[in-house]
Amino acid sequence: MFVSRGNETVTASDPQSRLKDEQALASSDPRIITSVIGPDEVHLYESLDHHGNWLECVRTRRQPIAPVEVAHRSCTACLLHHLAMKLPRRLRWDPDRERFVGDDEANALVARPQRAPYALGRDTVIRWRSRLQPRRTRRP
Repeated sequence: MFVSRGNETVTASDPQSRLKDEQALASSDPRIITSVIGPDEVHLYESLDHHGNWLECVRTRRQPIAPVEVAHRSCTACLLHHLAMKLPRRLRWDPDRERFVGDDEANALVARPQRAPYALGRDTVIRWRSRLQPRRTRRP
């Protein structure tokens, strides 16, 4: 399955792919796109309002459609892409430490000073990072 914005841009600086097929959603088997999931098949969590789902889950304590760990890693990928465009050179990212390897200039762009009262203390950051560590399993 292939998803894109087609040939649409949001800002003048957006790269343009100039796709031959401007269709935003395509698949090697077109039946995948139009198929209906049967009642006895696996149904994923559905939400028509991503932000509303998050607020509802704050109230009910249920897991949102995008758990914090998934959201964090998704945002990280986008931010790393942005930094890579600003620093036109090869960068090496350590996902466990959430730092660039041997690149002080790139690491300086990872975060900016936070203003009170919204700043997170060092202990809070360490606690959150430990929750986000990938769960590693040993191979037999």
